[in-house]
Amino acid sequence: MAATPSAAKSAAEVIKLKPVEATAESFRDFGQVVEASPDGDEFGPRDAQLDLTRGIPRLYIMHLEDRPLEFSKITHLASVTQCLGSIGGRVWYLGVAKPSVVDPNEIKGTIGANTVQSPCGHFYVPPVVDDVRVFRISGPKFLKLNVGTWHAGPLFLEKTMDFYNLELTNTNVVDHTTHDFLKENKVVFSFDE
Repeated sequence: MAATPSAAKSAAEVIKLKPVEATAESFRDFGQVVEASPDGDEFGPRDAQLDLTRGIPRLYIMHLEDRPLEFSKITHLASVTQCLGSIGGRVWYLGVAKPSVVDPNEIKGTIGANTVQSPCGHFYVPPVVDDVRVFRISGPKFLKLNVGTWHAGPLFLEKTMDFYNLELTNTNVVDHTTHDFLKENKVVFSFDE
């Protein structure tokens, strides 16, 4: 008889993470933190450095409910730089791990023991438990995730929140790779505010 999801979760190791405030410096390995700039400023390095070349961009408001401060699944997008920000600058959290998409030119016919092919077609190395971090995002700013950055969330304490989300029109259909830490590593991540 297969274990129920709650039984599997109770058998997992719970790893408590300490959230770090997302700043340009602290978030550098995962993407960018974009904050307000004066109207009329020229495009520069403080602006989101986007890659939307592999499809039609989709900018929409995403309504989320009941996203507690824990996760066991983490996702990456291999074809786009996704942007996320809360409507009204309310506090939210994002679990992340560094991008691990493998360039097909680097594989050259041999795949490493820990390299996996996504159902979406690209190759990647699964994220490592010890590399997972949690960031706290507060105020009028948004995150631009580098292509391939693993992410879990948005997560928050409120009952519901709305987020603006920039990705591609078909991201959730053709570019959505998930790693399940509970299933693969027997681990659940948790954190407090």
